[in-house]
Amino acid sequence: MKIIIAILIFSIIILFHELGHFLLAKKNGIRVNEFCLGLGPTLVGFTKGETKYSIKLLPFGGACMMEGEDGDSSDEGAFNNKSVWARISVVAAGPVFNFIMAWAFALIIMICVGYDKPVITDVMDGYPAQEAGLKAGDEIISLNGHKVHFYREVSMYSFFYPGKEVKVVYERDGEKHEVTLQPKLDEENGNYMMGIRGSLVRERGNVVETFTHSFYEVRYWINSTVESLRLLITGGVSVNDLSGPVGIVKNIGDTYDASQSSGGAYLVFLSMLNICIFLSANLGVMNLLPIPALDGGRLVFLIIEAIRGKRVNPEKEGMVHFIGLVALMALMVFVMFNDIRNIF
Repeated sequence: MKIIIAILIFSIIILFHELGHFLLAKKNGIRVNEFCLGLGPTLVGFTKGETKYSIKLLPFGGACMMEGEDGDSSDEGAFNNKSVWARISVVAAGPVFNFIMAWAFALIIMICVGYDKPVITDVMDGYPAQEAGLKAGDEIISLNGHKVHFYREVSMYSFFYPGKEVKVVYERDGEKHEVTLQPKLDEENGNYMMGIRGSLVRERGNVVETFTHSFYEVRYWINSTVESLRLLITGGVSVNDLSGPVGIVKNIGDTYDASQSSGGAYLVFLSMLNICIFLSANLGVMNLLPIPALDGGRLVFLIIEAIRGKRVNPEKEGMVHFIGLVALMALMVFVMFNDIRNIF
């Protein structure tokens, strides 16, 4: 059951990503030869109009195969025969649709259980927050200028900026106050702490709050992904901490077991939605990175073309994307091996 759920989650996220490319391609008159879910040999498929719709053997990945996307074609509907701005919209649509999907799932969660307000429930003795006069009931507004909408963002900030002095803006009895805290190292757990605790219990807001906080939820996961990449680049975490499909499937399985044992089907549903939000936002961010073979890498070449008014040599661009694809495949093999090693 857990494997089936994991496959369904991956399939839905990838399918929606490719749907973005597909719809914008159709909108711009680009011929789509095949729209498929999965990789490898075709299990089942049918053709409607100019497009073949199919399901492949391997339940990972998917594709929107457009005429002339990776080569020359004299077809009027070929990808490379359209304007540069039309092509930019088609390539960017995949990641954008991932963000839209993440927002839609976040909206469902906000409607069902609401959000965790950034309200302090307890102040720890001997820590900077107590010394600065913070109290239970204070609502945190921002940390070093970063607007806070969920209590989780407080924990996330402490994780990504350990030991960094933080300017805290908070609200008490309708008035805003500001203090500067220097997090203190907790020698027992090795973490830097401001000395505050908050409740992750969610509460429902009104209609406007529900819609706006669903956007904030997506922003939270986008920021988390971006900050994780920053730590990876700066050496804050190592490549051994990366998790691939195997690790994600294990995480989905562990979350499923924990949710089922403590809350039944309803909690499983909400937990799986949370994972979908994280994965969809993560896929959107990763695909926008300027890495060859990814959507972001293709956008770089298209933006260069838009600026200079002339297309980059297709052979050179193709070679760059090929090298990028090989490097990505090598990274995936490494991450998969790392996942298996961590499991066993």
